[in-house]
Amino acid sequence: MDHLVDISLILTYSVLAFFFAFLLCPPFIQFLRDHKIGKNIREDASGGGKAVLFAELHAKKQGTPTMGGAVVVGIILFMILGSRILSYLGWIDHSLLNRKETYIPIFTLVSCAILGGLDDWLNLKGLWKKGIPVKPKFLFLLILSLVGAWWFYSKLGFSGIFIPFVGELSLGYWYPAFFVLVFIASGHAVNITDGLDGLAAGLLIMAYSVFGVIAFHEGMFLLATFCGVTVGALTAFLWYNINPAQFFMGDLGSLSLGATLGVIALLTNSIFPLLLISTVFILETLSVIIQLTSKRFRNGKKVFHIAPLHHHFEKVGWPETMVVMRFWIIGAIGCVFGLILAFVG
Repeated sequence: MDHLVDISLILTYSVLAFFFAFLLCPPFIQFLRDHKIGKNIREDASGGGKAVLFAELHAKKQGTPTMGGAVVVGIILFMILGSRILSYLGWIDHSLLNRKETYIPIFTLVSCAILGGLDDWLNLKGLWKKGIPVKPKFLFLLILSLVGAWWFYSKLGFSGIFIPFVGELSLGYWYPAFFVLVFIASGHAVNITDGLDGLAAGLLIMAYSVFGVIAFHEGMFLLATFCGVTVGALTAFLWYNINPAQFFMGDLGSLSLGATLGVIALLTNSIFPLLLISTVFILETLSVIIQLTSKRFRNGKKVFHIAPLHHHFEKVGWPETMVVMRFWIIGAIGCVFGLILAFVG
């Protein structure tokens, strides 16, 4: 009976998050349009030179409102604050603010949203080389991840990872370094994947849904609710983000939601399931690494027409919607196997 009550509360939070985000999106999109907060199609390739192919594929998206991730992050924080107020008034038993389960996800979400939002804003204004350069951005992420690593290791007592079918592997003093790796890698992976209408949002909905189930299974009700709220807000965002997108997530959303996903995997000790759940994110990231490595050590020769991988398939003739749907299918399969591994392993 208690589980039924908990599930009902999670669904209630999730539905309310969807409802509020759904209502907020249209006026927020109009606000972005009125203030000309639109995407600038990048001109420079990450490996140097001009991004000619990228500009050809996405010239029509120039000026589309961006920083839409602010809706998702804002609604999540609104729901957390609302739960805290209702808890203080005695109307509900627990708020979504909890030292063990939600402090670090909230910290990650907010801090990375600020960093990503600043990057988006500088890009829009054409400042600081049209966004935060790679090295300073990495440095800021490193600092944020070190704060989270300290909390995990010193305050929550994490020092090892669970290996399916084997057991706990103690990392000792190396655990903070492992946390930093997961934090930065997951944030960048989602950021790289966010390049087609609806692609990253759809994959994130699947991933957060699975981790909501994992968290609930491990008795982490508040973390499961946090995941549910995120799914609700993301689903409303996706309604307006599918092709043709009315607005984009921007680094504000992709960086923060990606890093937070990694943190939740660490909280639930589900790193190996994360690898399956993040199949598409990992493939996208690997495509960029392979492309840059090939261009550097093979005299500019490329493995893909263009990286990340979703743009390569666009170039070979797949319509954007086909790429997104097929990547969603791959992501869904990865999520199913990730969930199975989390339960069986």
